[in-house]
Amino acid sequence: MTAVLSTRARLTGLSFLGAGILFLLYPVVRPYSDETSLSGAAAMASPAWVAAHLFAVAGFVLFGLGVLGLYLVLDRPLALRAAVVTWVGAGLTLPYYGAEVFGLNVIAARAVRDGDASLLALADEFRYGPAAGAMFLVGLALLGAGAVLAAIAAARSGVLPRWSAAPLAAGFALFIPQFFGTPAVRVAHGALIALGGVWLAVALWSSSRRSIRA
Repeated sequence: MTAVLSTRARLTGLSFLGAGILFLLYPVVRPYSDETSLSGAAAMASPAWVAAHLFAVAGFVLFGLGVLGLYLVLDRPLALRAAVVTWVGAGLTLPYYGAEVFGLNVIAARAVRDGDASLLALADEFRYGPAAGAMFLVGLALLGAGAVLAAIAAARSGVLPRWSAAPLAAGFALFIPQFFGTPAVRVAHGALIALGGVWLAVALWSSSRRSIRA
């Protein structure tokens, strides 16, 4: 690596590290309760709900930047495809998260204020609407595919350890199934992505140090 590539590797590692931490904070900070009840409305109306989902939004942005940085470090066609797929996936996913952050928060706050849990039916109308649901599922599937392509590019690069991106790819491949798990499962999923982000960041930083010594 040149000095420029070494700097790119360090910044890319920071992106993956930040994404991993944010995706752990997301399920840890997110409040859980019966989302058909007033207690669920109070949870969705809380600052913790907004903060948790904004952590996820920022995590998707940093992950996209990380995959783009991986292409700039590896300069492999497969890494470029991973970046394109990841960015398209993030673009399809983020509108749904925006509604979760702000739309559901407003609906829930009104339900709490009026003492009317029936207003939470509006949340399900959004969440399970055909267009919104399809965009969300396709977006997350593309994010998982982008992460897998990035992991394959890293494994074939000869620059990074063969399995350095595998845990992160596994975390994103499991993003859709984890929504059907318990809070403990969702926290464990966040921990997997955090581990993957740390592991890949360390691999990138190690490669940058080797280039400096060389």
